[in-house]
This record gives sequence, structure tokens and C-alpha cells, in this order.
Amino acid sequence: MKVFGIAGRSGMGKTSLIIRLIPWFRGRGITISTVKQAHEAFDVDKKGKDSYEHREAGASEVMIASARRWALMHEYRDEPDYSMEQLLARMSPVDLVLVEGFRQWPHPRLEVWREEGGKPPFWPEDDRMMALVSDKGVAGCPLPQLNIDDTDSIGRLICQEVGL
Repeated sequence: MKVFGIAGRSGMGKTSLIIRLIPWFRGRGITISTVKQAHEAFDVDKKGKDSYEHREAGASEVMIASARRWALMHEYRDEPDYSMEQLLARMSPVDLVLVEGFRQWPHPRLEVWREEGGKPPFWPEDDRMMALVSDKGVAGCPLPQLNIDDTDSIGRLICQEVGL
């Protein structure tokens, strides 16, 4: 599976870009999945639900399944965080995995950055950044720059970078 990242600080538009890119890739016959980095304390389950109670009782993994989808929750407990390879190995094979966050992982990525976000960009310190996606040009940035609304150019750049 090819892996490409979408990085940027909170509120810059990463998720909005990804939800435009997914149908763009699918429309070209490219199968796609995503991995989203979440805050340490996130929970997809709710207190009072049976699956939550199973985890709280000490189950290592709990799978919830219906006729339409399934979800597997794995508790790290005393284990170290999984690596990119370990997490990707748990996913069904696809052509491309877009990764939101996980800047410590060794994959190529672009940064979504907007000046009005009021936060500094990552690109000056991250040599894995392949491009900057923004709503306007950024003086002094040595990376290729793409407009955040130009989904086609962004999708083509990702395809070129990963060899699809």
C-alpha cells in the first residue's frame, strides 16, 4: 500500500481536504483508506454500552459488528504505541492510505496551512514535506505550493509522489 500524509495544525483544513480527495481518488479507480491520529484520550465507545463494559473489564480487543460495518477496538494497556507498519498491517489492502497526523512516521506528506490560523507552519522543520497547500501563496516557502481548493492538482501531486 502506498502511504501519503496530510499534515497541519488543528483548524487548518486537513479533514476538509481529505474528504474532497477521497472521492477524487475513487473516481479514478484508486482504492483508498485513511488513518487519523487522535488525541490520547479519544474514545469511539460510550460508557454504559456493552462493548465499553467489555473493554473496562479488561478485554484486549472488542469487535462490534453489524450487517453494514464492523469496528475493532484494541486497548494498548501496557503496550507501546503501534508503529505505522503495525497499524497498516491491520488494514485491508488498498492502493493508497492517506494519513492525517502522525508526523513522526516516515512517509511523504504535504502541509495544509493558512495564515489566518495564527499558528506557525511545520514545513520549515519537516524535511518530509513535499508541498504546501494554502489559500494563498507563502513567500519564502521553497516547496511547491498548491491552492487548497484545487483538489485535482493536489490529487495529481499525491499520485505522482507515491507512484500511482
